[in-house]
Amino acid sequence: MSSLLLTSCGFNTEDIKNQFLSLIERDISQLKVSIITTASPMKENNRYAQRAVQDFKDMGFQHIDFVDIEFDDPQLLIHRDVIYINGGNPFTLLFYAKKSGADEIIKTLATQNVIIVGVSAGTLLLGPNINIVNFFTPQMNTMDLTDFKALGVTDKLIFPHYDREDIFKDSTNKTIEERIVAFESNENCKVTRLKDEEYISILMD
Repeated sequence: MSSLLLTSCGFNTEDIKNQFLSLIERDISQLKVSIITTASPMKENNRYAQRAVQDFKDMGFQHIDFVDIEFDDPQLLIHRDVIYINGGNPFTLLFYAKKSGADEIIKTLATQNVIIVGVSAGTLLLGPNINIVNFFTPQMNTMDLTDFKALGVTDKLIFPHYDREDIFKDSTNKTIEERIVAFESNENCKVTRLKDEEYISILMD
């Protein structure tokens, strides 16, 4: 059975780490981890990617690598037990996921005995679409994407960093909540709000 752990900031609390560890039924030292860095500024040198490596090491993982689906063969992901999708620009991540074929590989892995951890943009990639990113931060769409359909591994539309008004400043001084309510009304959908210290854990059939 595969599992999804959807977060805003990765393993930033002991509660999230413990939830992740509770999903593992095998010898941690034997498991292979790939951290997808494609969305991140500075890729594997991104401080959050580096922190993730340290978190995995602290938990006892010994086989950890970086995969950048902009340049690396996404087939590398097939042989991993844990896929950790780091944050950054959701448009960039979605573009290269589709271009490289990683999208289909990740969807297949989600039906197998693999744990997939989403972090911010990584969490958004696993949902049905990234329309809400285009609604909040269209300036991030440097890839000129017009199709915002994501992988649909989960049907939850998630808004990460719900408690971070500082990173979603609005020229009309609307709050994050006010803008999400407007988005829900426009799109006729329900958004799951996810604060930085919260997580959503989903067991896949």
